[in-house]
Amino acid sequence: MKLMHVRQVLAVVFCLTLTALVGCSSKPRGPIPVEDRVAGQSSSRTAKAPAPPTHSSTGAVSTPITMGAPMPGSENAGKPGYYSVRPGDTLTKIALDHGQAWRDIAKWNGLDNPNVIEVDQVLRVAPLPTEGKVAAAPKPAAAPQQGSQPVPQAPAPANNSEDGLAFAWPHPGQILTGFDEAKNKGLDFAGKAGDPVLAAADGKVVYAGSGLRGYGNLVILKHNNTYLTAYAHNQTLWVKEDQNVVKGQRIAEMGSSDADRVKLHFEIRKQGKPVDPIKYLPSRP
Repeated sequence: MKLMHVRQVLAVVFCLTLTALVGCSSKPRGPIPVEDRVAGQSSSRTAKAPAPPTHSSTGAVSTPITMGAPMPGSENAGKPGYYSVRPGDTLTKIALDHGQAWRDIAKWNGLDNPNVIEVDQVLRVAPLPTEGKVAAAPKPAAAPQQGSQPVPQAPAPANNSEDGLAFAWPHPGQILTGFDEAKNKGLDFAGKAGDPVLAAADGKVVYAGSGLRGYGNLVILKHNNTYLTAYAHNQTLWVKEDQNVVKGQRIAEMGSSDADRVKLHFEIRKQGKPVDPIKYLPSRP
């Protein structure tokens, strides 16, 4: 009896030992999946990782690069009637160099702020053929205001431009410096501070201000689609932009703004290019 009991105990021990050995040799279970929850949504931590950067045949790492937007108007670079902005340019200078009113250039290019242009920005600086030619500024119907009436001048034969525009002398003073395309783009006249500066022909004021470096207080008149005249270094301006003026009308007073002495710097621009005013002015009596 005792012997049978011992055998039963040994059998139970054997079975327990065998079960333990079988359990130890089993493959262990994996970890319990863990989820991150953000704002009520879950995403597995084992989500697929982003694809690594690709490599070129040269071994260099190539990653996507977001390039900056192209400069406005860049598709027109080099075309006739367009201009690429250079360092130091202003809209006034660009307009003067292309024989246009700065307001027209601002309108053609949809410039919200005409004081902000960028280097390499491409601007349209000429009207489209479909826009037609701009008519010459009409003469004012009203009588000139006091102090702005034409100053009498001695009659002299006029040198007409190619399109029949006749220019007059803007000041009777001595010529200090003649025209030199490289050094002096017009004529410099001697005079006294406050002397009248006269419109050389009928036209429209397309600029009146001091925003063009080297010119001081400046007036620019547009006479037609071909010619502009510029009057620089003034003490006082008598006209405003968009005002129509007649030949011989006082438009400013001579001064020394942005100059080494009192003088009038006068330019005639043909399609934006400076030309020798002497070739367009009448002979002096």
